[in-house]
Amino acid sequence: MDAKAYVLIEAESGQMGNVITILRGVKGITAVDAVTGPYDVIATIQTPDPRDIGRIVMSDIHGVEGIKRTVTCLVIG
Repeated sequence: MDAKAYVLIEAESGQMGNVITILRGVKGITAVDAVTGPYDVIATIQTPDPRDIGRIVMSDIHGVEGIKRTVTCLVIG
């Protein structure tokens, strides 16, 4: 069974479109959606190796210009 996580993303003003475009091209990210509420974007990561979730968040997501902060929620079921 694959490991799965939701990454809640707060984008800098005016950067949401750029953030979504870049994240949609990242391997391991299966969905990227703009949302309402305290976060601007939710990215879904799904990968066979749970260790890849941390790598994707730290290397690929945090490196995207226009992202202010993230919260990663691992799926436990």
